[in-house]
Amino acid sequence: MGEFRQIDTLWILNSKPLKKIFNFKRLTMTKSLISICIVIVLFFLIACSEQNWNNPYTADDAGKNILYTVFTERPKHLDPVQSYSSNEIQFTAQIYEPPLQYHYLKRPFELIPATAVEMPTVSFYDEAGNLLSADTPVANIAYSIYEISIKPGIYYQPHPAFVRSLNGDFLYHSLSQEALASIFTLSDFSQTSTRELIAEDYIYQIKRLAHPKLHSPIYELMADYIVGLREYATELKQVIQNYPLKDTFLDLRNHQLEGVLVVDKYTYRVKIKGKYPQFIYWLAMPFFAPIPWEADQFFSQSGLIQRNITLDWYPIGTGPYMLTENNPNLRMMLEKNPNFRDEYFPAEGMPEDEENGLLVDAGEKLPFIEKIVFTRERESIPRWNKFLQGYYDVSGIGSDSFDQAVQLVSQGEATVTDAMAEQGIRLETAVAVSTYYVGFNMLDPVVGGRNKEGRESARKLRQAISLAVDYEEFISIFANGRGIPAHSPISPGIAGYREGKEGINTIVYNWIKDQPRRKSIEVAKKLLAEAGYPNGIDQKTGAPLILYFDVTARSSEDRSKLDWMRKQFQKLNIQLIIRSTDYNRFQDKIRKGNAQIFEWGWNADYPDPENFLFLLYGPQSKVVNSGENAANYSNPEYDLLFEQMKNLENGTHRQQIIDRMIEILRYDSPWLWGYHPKDYGLYHSWYQNVKPNRLSNNNYKYFKIDAVQRAQKQREWNDPVLWPIILVVAIIVVGLVPAMVALRRREHSIGVRTFPS
Repeated sequence: MGEFRQIDTLWILNSKPLKKIFNFKRLTMTKSLISICIVIVLFFLIACSEQNWNNPYTADDAGKNILYTVFTERPKHLDPVQSYSSNEIQFTAQIYEPPLQYHYLKRPFELIPATAVEMPTVSFYDEAGNLLSADTPVANIAYSIYEISIKPGIYYQPHPAFVRSLNGDFLYHSLSQEALASIFTLSDFSQTSTRELIAEDYIYQIKRLAHPKLHSPIYELMADYIVGLREYATELKQVIQNYPLKDTFLDLRNHQLEGVLVVDKYTYRVKIKGKYPQFIYWLAMPFFAPIPWEADQFFSQSGLIQRNITLDWYPIGTGPYMLTENNPNLRMMLEKNPNFRDEYFPAEGMPEDEENGLLVDAGEKLPFIEKIVFTRERESIPRWNKFLQGYYDVSGIGSDSFDQAVQLVSQGEATVTDAMAEQGIRLETAVAVSTYYVGFNMLDPVVGGRNKEGRESARKLRQAISLAVDYEEFISIFANGRGIPAHSPISPGIAGYREGKEGINTIVYNWIKDQPRRKSIEVAKKLLAEAGYPNGIDQKTGAPLILYFDVTARSSEDRSKLDWMRKQFQKLNIQLIIRSTDYNRFQDKIRKGNAQIFEWGWNADYPDPENFLFLLYGPQSKVVNSGENAANYSNPEYDLLFEQMKNLENGTHRQQIIDRMIEILRYDSPWLWGYHPKDYGLYHSWYQNVKPNRLSNNNYKYFKIDAVQRAQKQREWNDPVLWPIILVVAIIVVGLVPAMVALRRREHSIGVRTFPS
């Protein structure tokens, strides 16, 4: 029975009707495979016509007036009372508006009104309150009064903090748990509103400088100047201690600060101790931007704080842009503030600005760009590649891509390479009012010292390291020559900076043949032995000297720099242990004094030597007073001279004081002075109205993007090469036909041998 069934089955399979069917299926299968291959090719062709395959942005944004750029470290603070880092101010400066700003085109840097009607008026008074003339000696001036009038008709960005119910109560100032159930980001609030900017908002922010929970980095400095600010901080601290609940809103309107006064709705005054000419510069910084009390109360709700809905995460301002997306591990987005006041592109600048096309948009309403998308890129290579593909509009230049991007022509002038020029990429350079340095934590027992003997030993150790770390080599290798070795904290272009023989650091350099020459490593080794570490061995313990270096390194280029730094310390047989972390954690370590040696930098806030020299002023200690003296350096003579220097006008007397201050710093060596960089930036041809300006940070409103040209270039530069794909598909198709024919013959031959006719 079983044998019969087998024969029956084979007969059925080889019957003529079914053989036709199976032959048809094989033919159909072959045609199907060919069709699939054709569909794949057509799919790629259609996809290519719609959008570049490698485009990282959505098709909906194609051709729109959007600026694409990057950020590497997430901002820690967006609250203007706390924010004081360059990675934060690129956001805050576009959102908040202090009363003054820098003229975008003029050099030297010139302050002009922002929200102010005109430049503030300054009056001087003696102890009795008598008005003094402007040329009165500084010693006779008891206090100065700055009066600022702001423009009417300026409104805040749309925000839920301003929304009122029909009966006039604030709708979102006392949110229940039920109402909070559906709130996860600021955009989850269904309603927004606005109100007019008034003088009281500027006063409110100045009061916030003294808020004991906010730890403003400039509080200690401003407490020396703004009348009553220190006493105000003490008062607020006592008030908070008496509050029954931790999250109780502290309404600063109920507590008066002696040094500020609202004159009328649009005018306010600030009272300054003595004469402090630099205060005018602070009025161009976000620290003195307005904060409405409604926002302070809105963000003080514990339910919102638990959801990270705070002023530190969602800034509120009157500026040209507002933050609409804050995903700091991926993307941050600024969009045009629909309530932004009327402001126009400058109608005048420097003589070369017209030739460079920077006055084409004179008198045009700002801002030009509708949206700014910041994408987080931790590594330099992806940033660079996406810039070359046209997906980022601007790029810095890493040392590994410098030769690809820049060439030196006559007299050492830098320009883009021919390949870059063919893409329409241009180079913009500027002398940065900046310094990069390595700091020693003076509170550390090894590099700072605890007693008189320890401090002397630590000083010689710091001097030895200063000699060993060759910043000329560093600039050549890692900055491609874009910088000059620093001999003090003050950068070129700032009053007090000395050039030539008068400006060299004699602890580290000798003046030979009209140029500074670094002293030999033997001098460093001698200092190291005098410090108690001959050949890098601790005389007291017999153990090798180990030091710890805190940095925020991430990329392969950073790792190369750290390897180089280890080798510099190895010249003295000192073992350097690298402790790398993210920038926010790094800042916490510095604030708590948990770093021994650290790498940092400083961009000038305003063009005055005080803004560099206060970085080493004792009362500005980071650990003691949350100031900007990250090294926690303190020298009584230096501090006394700083207090004399800061209020003086530039001149011979001030220069003499600065020279002595720098002499003290060089001897004590709280920093490795590092170098002053020169900024290089690459810009695509569609990125217009660019004039680098490190002091003016609110520059995005002036930039312009030609989105049509960008889209065209992106298509040209990213047009996929399809012929390899088509060739592969063709090979597959051609290969399938004989394979199917062979398969059919094999099946046919098997059938013939089984059932002969």
